[in-house]
Amino acid sequence: MSVIAEEKTLEKNTLIIEECDTADKIYLLIDGNVDLSSRSIDEMYIYTTPPKEFYAGSINPGEVFSISALIEPYTNNTTAKASELSRVIMTDAIELRILLEQDLELANNLTRQTVRVLMERLIDLRVQLAAS
Repeated sequence: MSVIAEEKTLEKNTLIIEECDTADKIYLLIDGNVDLSSRSIDEMYIYTTPPKEFYAGSINPGEVFSISALIEPYTNNTTAKASELSRVIMTDAIELRILLEQDLELANNLTRQTVRVLMERLIDLRVQLAAS
């Protein structure tokens, strides 16, 4: 069996994933903090106005991010940057998906955890929208 995950140390301001890129890694934050942002593009002014970037949340130790790597079409829906010196476990999502096809119990447990994370982020988003 090949190794599908590795620990990495990320310097402050390291770009980890970029919105709209292919999501081929999934991350678990061990230490530090990661900020998420999204771009807003006004389609009428797409060629004359640069996209606006806005804060979309943060990832704290023990949380998983880039879960888009597990959900088709496997495209990042946010940009993630280390907001301080951080350590992550980076997992090859393609290899993980192959493993999940072979181990249905693991797939079930990971699916439940992924849904839990998505629900927590949806609640956070609702709070942010209500506050704005």
